[in-house]
Amino acid sequence: MGVPESGAIGSVRLATPADLPAVREVVRAAYARYLDRMDRPPAPMLAGYAAEVESGRLWVTGDPVAGLIELSVTKPGGSLHVANVAVHPSAQGTGLGRRLMEFAEQQARQRGLDRLDLYTNEVMTENQAIYARLGYRETARRTEDGYRRVYLQKILR
Repeated sequence: MGVPESGAIGSVRLATPADLPAVREVVRAAYARYLDRMDRPPAPMLAGYAAEVESGRLWVTGDPVAGLIELSVTKPGGSLHVANVAVHPSAQGTGLGRRLMEFAEQQARQRGLDRLDLYTNEVMTENQAIYARLGYRETARRTEDGYRRVYLQKILR
């Protein structure tokens, strides 16, 4: 997969079952760099994504798919949870990840929510720095399902 040409990224849209092979490839490629830092594959690499597509929680962008974001409401009146955001390495550095995170903010506002939350693995220090630049603040650290996670939140103004 090469870097998407200008205009090839297009808009963010709900993923369909036909997108599943590309979704799995984007996730595999995006998280592969962390394999040598962890004692097991990152959790997103273990998901199949069919349930996420079926429930309307997974959004993609690009033709071919170059990035994705999984969103869910934690509870009525709660926050919008960013369960996964991944950009294929060939498209990293193009602003696609930032666009996906801006899309999440738009989705939160459309749903009447004033905050987003997410977590990342403790060893994914690059992600923590990106989220801090985007206005996320750390709220907790804990081990869950065998992963050492850093929990972050952004309040929308």
